[in-house]
Amino acid sequence: MVHRVGRSDDEQLGKWNGLGGKLERDEDVWSAMTRELREEAGIEVVSMRLRGTVSWPGFHRDGSDALGFIFLVDAWTGEVPASNAEGPLAWQPVARLGELPMWEGDRFFLPHVFDDQLEQFHLVIPYLDGRPQGCSGVLR
Repeated sequence: MVHRVGRSDDEQLGKWNGLGGKLERDEDVWSAMTRELREEAGIEVVSMRLRGTVSWPGFHRDGSDALGFIFLVDAWTGEVPASNAEGPLAWQPVARLGELPMWEGDRFFLPHVFDDQLEQFHLVIPYLDGRPQGCSGVLR
């Protein structure tokens, strides 16, 4: 995870977040995730699984929406550096995730990422004034 303390103008300043980013034009989500992990953590993905999707209507400061594809990386090669431009990188125990400062809405979907009884999840977590308003969706 990255502790977003590297840029004072960061919308996620002070929060812990998983790695990822935006799709480039004509890029599929799988390729985007592997590129982002290469850029942000210096690793090459060997194996990963799509765990689910999350739609965040009203998420950004300007009220615009966000959509995320949540992957779990099972195997990789390379050495993760101590930090990147956004802040320190650190492995966090799954049991400790609830203690970290993060987006409040992340607590709705994070348990599903690590739930082996679940094939996939597809959730909607609407935001208003920077706060989640609930969670709905499909757990399969």
